[in-house]
Amino acid sequence: MENFIVSARKYRPSTFNTVVGQSHITNTLKNAIKNNQLAQAFLFTGPRGVGKTTCARILAKTINCMNLDESIEPCNKCESCVSFNRSASFNIHELDAASNNSVDDIRILVEQVRIPPQVGKYKVHIIDEVHMLSQQAFNAFLKTLEEPPEYAKFILATTEKHKIIPTILSRCQIYDFKRISVKDIAEHLKFVAESEGVVTEPEALQIIAQKADGALRDALSIFDQLVSFTGRDLKYKHVVENLNVLDYDYYFSIAEHLYEGRLFDALIVLDKIIESGFDGQHFLSGLGAHFRDLLVCSDEKTVILLEVGDRIKEKYLAQSRLLDIPFLLKALDIIQKIDFVYKTSNNKRLHLEIALMQISGLKILPEQNQSESPAGSPPVKKK
Repeated sequence: MENFIVSARKYRPSTFNTVVGQSHITNTLKNAIKNNQLAQAFLFTGPRGVGKTTCARILAKTINCMNLDESIEPCNKCESCVSFNRSASFNIHELDAASNNSVDDIRILVEQVRIPPQVGKYKVHIIDEVHMLSQQAFNAFLKTLEEPPEYAKFILATTEKHKIIPTILSRCQIYDFKRISVKDIAEHLKFVAESEGVVTEPEALQIIAQKADGALRDALSIFDQLVSFTGRDLKYKHVVENLNVLDYDYYFSIAEHLYEGRLFDALIVLDKIIESGFDGQHFLSGLGAHFRDLLVCSDEKTVILLEVGDRIKEKYLAQSRLLDIPFLLKALDIIQKIDFVYKTSNNKRLHLEIALMQISGLKILPEQNQSESPAGSPPVKKK
């Protein structure tokens, strides 16, 4: 039986051009290599699963390549590149600071720094989760980080920059990795699916990308899980069922019922959602996000902020033309207030129903007031 390789490892970028969603980082690093302006120490910081360790490895491989092309990408043919690809390079050392965080571990690292590279130009030391080092380990590392040999380069990676002491930060060039956009994640998932022969629906990939919350590694892990569940035919309904995600249609129907004052129809939809096992807080935050997305669609300038597939985007645009902005703003205010007290309430379902009642009343109350007194005239006083 052939060993299965998870997509996050199988499709891990091996060149700067294949890194997803971090062009501001990769372009800067390529220019630094091209202009021979490499710092002695780099600090890669950002959320999980966005490419920090991957970029560190690509940088280490690239600066040791003996035949760099004009695009500043490794050749994958020279001795240094071949040994790196086989994980047999003696010029690149990785240290997991989460499990090797003592003074003794740093002293061993300092001893390794003294040995010059045998093949290639630089000896690169990658320290992952560097914020886990102890205070004593940081202090033992300071002098070497400030005045390393010419051939030594340090790449530190962390998800929690605020835990690193200032004396370390001041000795590094700091690169902030950002969360990867839903669009970029969805496009990469499409590439992986086509490479693996998996049939997908665009909306299914969009849901996975949103669930990953900006982390490409998480998105690929979810993708692998769903492919195992569906058997190479990934449809939107399968993703919604497996990830316990509320279907967009629920929110579209509730928004329509509430705007038209059909409170009891909205309550029936809410009952279906609760019977399906969805958490009330999850529904409340999702409804708030739905009204926010409708508000975003109200102006052409902000439509680009909507991170959904084309088919769902058309539905949002169509409903945003029916719902007016004052209604959306008041509905969002009601949801925000209910959400604030939801966790501490004893009767949580009643809080959800009250929110729907208040939103439904937004269209009913103004119409009643208008029927009682003509617009622009004072209310009639009874004698």
